[in-house]
Amino acid sequence: MAHPCYLASQRIAVFLSMPDEVRTNELIKDIFQKGKECFIPWYKPHSSHMDMVKLASFEEIALLPLTSWNIHQPAENDVREDALAMADGLDLILVPGLGFDTTGNRLGRGKGYYDTYLRRCLQHPKGKPYTIALAFHEQICGLIPVSETDMKVDEILFEDSKQEL
Repeated sequence: MAHPCYLASQRIAVFLSMPDEVRTNELIKDIFQKGKECFIPWYKPHSSHMDMVKLASFEEIALLPLTSWNIHQPAENDVREDALAMADGLDLILVPGLGFDTTGNRLGRGKGYYDTYLRRCLQHPKGKPYTIALAFHEQICGLIPVSETDMKVDEILFEDSKQEL
């Protein structure tokens, strides 16, 4: 929460963490406490399409339905502000993953949601927002295999990130 990019950002997209991911609850609470705008992933089933939609409050998360991945997200017929539909776009995206290498490559869960979304951000008038992957030290690998459709993150933040890898 002290990261300069986080502090300077007003419109932030953050994942709702799964049990094996860095917990984001306190970060989401902080976004609202600081008067920033919070956007969360809205995955479309049976595709690689994802939008980042506006969350009204931290408390709203518990009211959202659970997906098959046991993640809260808006219902299919819910109407919400889509970050890319607005001229403001996003300033920062906090990205999950299973593994990361020191050059910014990430291994996701295989559906390509974030890669597809980040490519869409490139087409937005504001451009691609800064991306920070939140990781555990154990998730940092020597090399992550990539394809031409994979998108790198700008920075990987983990508990020992002040030490050399």
